[in-house]
Amino acid sequence: MLKRLTTSSSLAAAGPLAIALAGALSLACAMGIGRFAFTPLLPMMLHDGVIDLPAASWLASANYLGYLLGALLCTFQPWLWRRFGALPPVAASSWVQAGLLATCLLTSGMALQFPALWPFLRFAAGVASAFVFVFTSGWCLSQLARYQASGLGGVMYAGPGAGIAISGLLASGMVAWHWTAATGWLIFGLLATLLTLLVWPTFRTAGAAVMPAPALSAQAGPSVALAGRQQMLMLALAYGLAGFGYIITATFLPVIARQALPGSVWLDMFWPLFGLGVVAGALLSTRISLSGDLRHLLAGCYAVQALAIGVGVLSPSLAGFALGSLLLGLPFTAITFFAMQEVRRLRPASAASYMGLLTAMYGLGQISGPPLVALLLRRSVSLAQGFTASLEIAAGTLLLGALLYLWMVRRYPLRAKQSALS
Repeated sequence: MLKRLTTSSSLAAAGPLAIALAGALSLACAMGIGRFAFTPLLPMMLHDGVIDLPAASWLASANYLGYLLGALLCTFQPWLWRRFGALPPVAASSWVQAGLLATCLLTSGMALQFPALWPFLRFAAGVASAFVFVFTSGWCLSQLARYQASGLGGVMYAGPGAGIAISGLLASGMVAWHWTAATGWLIFGLLATLLTLLVWPTFRTAGAAVMPAPALSAQAGPSVALAGRQQMLMLALAYGLAGFGYIITATFLPVIARQALPGSVWLDMFWPLFGLGVVAGALLSTRISLSGDLRHLLAGCYAVQALAIGVGVLSPSLAGFALGSLLLGLPFTAITFFAMQEVRRLRPASAASYMGLLTAMYGLGQISGPPLVALLLRRSVSLAQGFTASLEIAAGTLLLGALLYLWMVRRYPLRAKQSALS
């Protein structure tokens, strides 16, 4: 009892903004570095001759496959603990700490000159990043709900963008200084360690009570429950389309830019621009009221990302790539923020598991992106043609996702009471 009171008072001392910032740094480490540092370092690895484009596609897929497995483990975690009942339960914040520690070690491990080991390291890093994402999201959003400060969740989702921007700027400097990719991986491992140390004390406050988000009444009846299950399935499908829609650009943006603008001094700035767009979009989402139908916002976010890809395809120029990078980043984590709020609306009592389900569907979308690029590159007469076809498919997938949300708005309209509560 004393331990519970101490933990709760520690959390109260931290306050909602401190919780949101801790979540942002956690996601910056696991997502911005653990997952996406590969993108700005890929041109360096290609230059060093340690990898080629087809191998890079499969290496990226290994990471996304790990992300999928990690998300599935998060989804079925309650069942696993019931199945192996002798095991003590593990707090969400403890999973976050374990995932962050793994991210530091696995990122640093990529500096080792053992290419045969790299797929396993990227796979494991994907698992770790999924655990950190799901449990950071669930834990922080629950704590923010206790303070009636759910809007600060947008601050937390600025973390990946900050990590992307910082890693991109660092990689740009490394290219200018002619450093090797191995050195880059080591530096990013040290940066991940610093971020982990900064948030470690906050995630020790695991015992605080969680206030569930408002939701549909449990007495609403079987028809409402069935509609809720159908909505969850549609939401998961639409979220998976977002994973496929953005991943081609997010993985190959520096390579695509180099192919279209050889010799440009601005080549390494498009990825940091994407990260800055992510930060801006996440912070802007904190200014948006969550009392309306978030599916309208999700449809708009998908349309913006489709437009961003279209700009790069139609205008493969400095201005086109800069505008496309910024527009692609703006809705990136806003999509996650709004989708996770939808999960809390539909399934407040088991939000973490369903967040894992959405993350798994996102992972499925991501896994299919890089192999598609590898296939189209092999069958195209030029790199430009292969990348263009891939980006056109990605943009079309995002538009399909936007239409799916609009269909859900008509098929499953929010009642006035639900809208006010959400």
